[in-house]
Amino acid sequence: MAQIFTPRQAEELHRALIAYLTSNNLPNTAAALRAELNLGEDVFDPATAKKYEGLLEKKWTSVVRLQKKLMELEARNGALQWELDNSTPASRQVTDPVNWLPKSPARHTLQSHRSPITCVAFHPVFSSLASGSDDQTIKIWDWELGELERTIKGHTKAVLDVDFGGPRGNTLLASCSSDLTIKLWDPSDEYKNIRTLPGHDHSVSAVRFIPSGVAGGAGNLLVSASRDKSLRIWDVSTGYCVKTLRGHAEWVRDVCPSIDGKFILSTSDDYTGRLWDVSVPNPEPKAALIGHEHVVLCCAIAPAAAYGHLATIAGVKKPPATSSVEFMATGSRDKTIRLWDARGTCIKILVGHDNWVRGLVFHPGGKYLLSVADDYTLRCWDLAQEGRCVKTISDAHGHFVQCIRWAPSVAKDVPVANGADGKNGDANGAAKKAPADAQIRCVLATGSVDLNVRIFAT
Repeated sequence: MAQIFTPRQAEELHRALIAYLTSNNLPNTAAALRAELNLGEDVFDPATAKKYEGLLEKKWTSVVRLQKKLMELEARNGALQWELDNSTPASRQVTDPVNWLPKSPARHTLQSHRSPITCVAFHPVFSSLASGSDDQTIKIWDWELGELERTIKGHTKAVLDVDFGGPRGNTLLASCSSDLTIKLWDPSDEYKNIRTLPGHDHSVSAVRFIPSGVAGGAGNLLVSASRDKSLRIWDVSTGYCVKTLRGHAEWVRDVCPSIDGKFILSTSDDYTGRLWDVSVPNPEPKAALIGHEHVVLCCAIAPAAAYGHLATIAGVKKPPATSSVEFMATGSRDKTIRLWDARGTCIKILVGHDNWVRGLVFHPGGKYLLSVADDYTLRCWDLAQEGRCVKTISDAHGHFVQCIRWAPSVAKDVPVANGADGKNGDANGAAKKAPADAQIRCVLATGSVDLNVRIFAT
């Protein structure tokens, strides 16, 4: 008979059984099992037995709870399917994903962090969301159910950014911190820390997986931004830093890779943004985005779906279709958002926020740009109306809103970017460009100094 358990799992089960028998006054049975397994006092002493006491009951009740939860979900799914099958077309609510915008109140408010939330990121496959905080932890949530799944500890200072991506089907989790390190976690192995990347000389403020397509990449590359004024590109399979990009004069706050992985957009305390061509051996800034009057905190690269609207704003008759970085957006402490073309020309300034702009995300449908700021609001800008602010969620949070992320689109056979994102851009972690028939998921996450993560969804 084939073994179901690994040797380690079998060993854990045997010890839990012995501890259970001992704690339930069955010493003879426990002794017989110990003898069969050759577990003497030197191997399984009283202290070890105490460690395993109650483990069997805990595992058993966990399975029962999961079975109950599964049955409830199956029943709920059956009821919903019945309603769908028996509804008339006129009675069905149809949401147009291209025009969907978040509305208040949020579907879920997720509470568990003990300090301000700094970052959020969606798992590209499952209904999991990662959030990072000044409390030095990462928390994994089920955003559909609004439940906390686990807390990940490992960083020794504030967690400043998180991102899903990488070579294992885009499902590694990367995090960076004020402790000067980047850590990689494997969701398929209970989020075990599989690698730590040291090298930066100061706080690491942003981290993003680079889509495959450069340097013969297979999704192995990761880019980080730091207070040491540099950007670094890492090979996550080896842990080596393969390139260091220098050009900013101050703290590099944010970074965003293009959908094809050929370009990287960065922003800094030096009041500028820079667009880098990382497909060449010695990357240099392709364009400098100069115009903000204060620190530039966030950036986003526009998806191709937005080119038509942005070309109109730029006064271009025919929208470009050749580059993955034709238009970009940056947000600043000067309270403005600026839209740029690939040459570094500012084509529009969006004014409306009353405080620092912290996060940006392009709507996957291409029609809108969404932003969050220290004025507690989430704002929606209509690119088809010259960037006019068409919606403001004034009670998005009860304090500064520090991050925003859009759930990744769903494709049947092609893994897609981890959404357009708040501190990032359109493609953070995508292996390939999203196909035209990719299904937009109308789900948005924000995080705030009020210690809450909020999920806005249909």
